[in-house]
Amino acid sequence: MTEQALAERYAPQLMLDLAEPYRPHAYGWTIFRAPAKSPSSKFDVEPAGAFTIEYAIYYDWDIGHLYDLEHVWVHVGEDGSVIKVEASSHGGRKLMDVGNGLPEFADGGDAPDTSPAQPPRPSGERGSSPNAALSTHPIIYAEAGKHAHWASPDHMSPADQQKLALVCSRLTGLDGVLLSTPLGDAGAYGATAEDHRLSRLRMRADAFIPSFAYAPLENLPLLRPWPELEAEIPRRIAAELAALRQSEPHFGAIFIDCGDTLIDERTEEKLDGSEVVIRAELIPGARQMLDDLKARGHKLILVADGPRQTFRNMLVHHGLWDHFDAHIISEDIGVHKPDAQMFDAALAAAGLTRNDTWRTVMIGNNLSRDVNGANALGITSVFLSWSSLRTHVPADPSEMPDYHIKSPSEFVGLVDHLETALQWRFRPAQR
Repeated sequence: MTEQALAERYAPQLMLDLAEPYRPHAYGWTIFRAPAKSPSSKFDVEPAGAFTIEYAIYYDWDIGHLYDLEHVWVHVGEDGSVIKVEASSHGGRKLMDVGNGLPEFADGGDAPDTSPAQPPRPSGERGSSPNAALSTHPIIYAEAGKHAHWASPDHMSPADQQKLALVCSRLTGLDGVLLSTPLGDAGAYGATAEDHRLSRLRMRADAFIPSFAYAPLENLPLLRPWPELEAEIPRRIAAELAALRQSEPHFGAIFIDCGDTLIDERTEEKLDGSEVVIRAELIPGARQMLDDLKARGHKLILVADGPRQTFRNMLVHHGLWDHFDAHIISEDIGVHKPDAQMFDAALAAAGLTRNDTWRTVMIGNNLSRDVNGANALGITSVFLSWSSLRTHVPADPSEMPDYHIKSPSEFVGLVDHLETALQWRFRPAQR
């Protein structure tokens, strides 16, 4: 029997929660006939019998991150019977045991009964090589969303179930792209801040409540030697990330005003006889807002009225000029907000068009310029009322902001909320 045939013969039968959004892509197998280090996990493998087959079960996703690799170890005796099964569970390895030292089996043969009352039959009664009478496909229950393994769902306590329900619903996507893996550590794949953010958005939209009822995984996933699967995983991650950028509803850019949105206009110091500002202080929370938006991988576009040198002086002084991917400034464009040319230039700088205004946001302190101009093009408008230098009362419906905040510290949370909401509004009903 070839090694591939052995791997097929003993492949575990996964039981998945009925609400499970993710299916395994492939099993990568390794056969051990002597103790050795696992090539795909942190564990050492010591065969309990003639040989052990390690199954590295790869999922593109779990509910906490992109990339998930779980393991099952099937130990096979000299007579071809399964004598022990271990499986991964939240970073550990545990015995799959429903009471006789073994899990249930999917096929119709008999598993050895090692209880004192019924000792195992002599190997001669079972045959000296694998045969159809032997049970060879252990049943393994995969925890919903997280894919940790259980020998039986009855082993999961009510506290376990409550914790899992929370992880699969309100706590989805905490890790983004999982990088702390052997492949990640080796640089076989990586992720940008945007990749992490879009991965979290995908998982938030996939949030669910486990049913704690299970059905067998239909059709065995791809079964291949571990080196082949190991080589494929980075390509799959790259493809998943590329797909997220193309299809996952998300903000393509955030447009940000400067005066009394980032800079306190009351503190501006100008060159004598000039409108060019030399320096000014930041308003409270502005730096943290930009840092947090940048850390999430957002594309930031400065959209401001005034001389270019003013904004360069002020923002370079505070180390914030380079936080922006582009600087759309009225002196360069030849018009002021709310003229559509300012916003068209900002869209173009972000690689967007007017068809993308639904996934852009404008934050500013001026109802007649920032809010009015954004509203006219269908850009989500956010009015920051931190300063009292300008009116807080819209002159007409064109100046009515979509959202109103009082401090920059509120903006990042609002953007997170709005971007998550895009999932439900624009995400395709089926992937």
